[in-house]
Amino acid sequence: MDDLETRELRYFVAVAEELHFGRAAVRLGIAQPPLSRAIRQLERRLGVQLLDRNRRGVALTDAGQVLLREAGAALDAVAAAARRTRRAGDPKRPLVLVTKAGASHELLQRLLDALASEPGAAPVEVLLCEVGEQAGLLRDGRADVALMHRPFDDLAGFDTEDLCTEGQVAILPAAHPLAARDQLTLAEVRDVPDLPIARWPRLDGTYPDGPGPEVRTQSQLAQLVALGRTLLVIPASSRAWQWPEHVAVPVVDAPEVTTVIAWPRSSRSPAVASLVRSATSLHGTALPSLAGRVRPGRPGRGTASETATGMIHSPPPAPPGT
Repeated sequence: MDDLETRELRYFVAVAEELHFGRAAVRLGIAQPPLSRAIRQLERRLGVQLLDRNRRGVALTDAGQVLLREAGAALDAVAAAARRTRRAGDPKRPLVLVTKAGASHELLQRLLDALASEPGAAPVEVLLCEVGEQAGLLRDGRADVALMHRPFDDLAGFDTEDLCTEGQVAILPAAHPLAARDQLTLAEVRDVPDLPIARWPRLDGTYPDGPGPEVRTQSQLAQLVALGRTLLVIPASSRAWQWPEHVAVPVVDAPEVTTVIAWPRSSRSPAVASLVRSATSLHGTALPSLAGRVRPGRPGRGTASETATGMIHSPPPAPPGT
């Protein structure tokens, strides 16, 4: 069997997503008859039926569902290869480092300062994203490296280095009674009748069950907390976006979160290797203390510094390209 062509895969994906040959043809900018012929030819080459066709429309067969999933990944990989190739051909291009907005702010600043003092280091462009978007930006070639968080982010297919481990804090409306506490437990924040915990999307985009509001962006979440509609539990360093209407209280039994620097396993970029070396060179230094900033205007009433364990001390393995 001959190798599949990207054109064939694009044609099939359009039909599989539209479940209508006419709409797929319009989407592709071609006439319907050649599209129908191309799909039938693809089925003959594969030796399987991909679509059930009847008067009611078009439906995917089991084989068609598999090809839709695999074709999407293949087309994404081809697009990413083209994007990375074009970027590699531009010697003046900056490295793109993607991170969640507001996450690991102190660590990111320290990394950028270290790079700025390194002679000949490639310039770095910081791309800020929402929760869970770093993996997609790395995979499709729009970013070179990412700051991500274990166990929350999707690290499949990436090489990583651990940078720091920290505890978590609850972000609460400043007027709520729990905001006066010096510390909380997960049991105390999971079931607050008047303040349900916010629900973030899972890696597959679905939301867990619960009474709390479904949130997707940091700004949406910040306003809901300020309005007294929800609370959340996040890594201590991610509270850089905390509003004056918020209070952060350490959650003493929350699982620790590890910030990692991640990059595609296929990367052989010397600039990426240099950036990773700079990041791992920060191990053994403490994260800046958050003392006095947990409760705005009330220093000394509990801090988030006790939830941070600082930078890891294990010697870093060799970064990519070394």
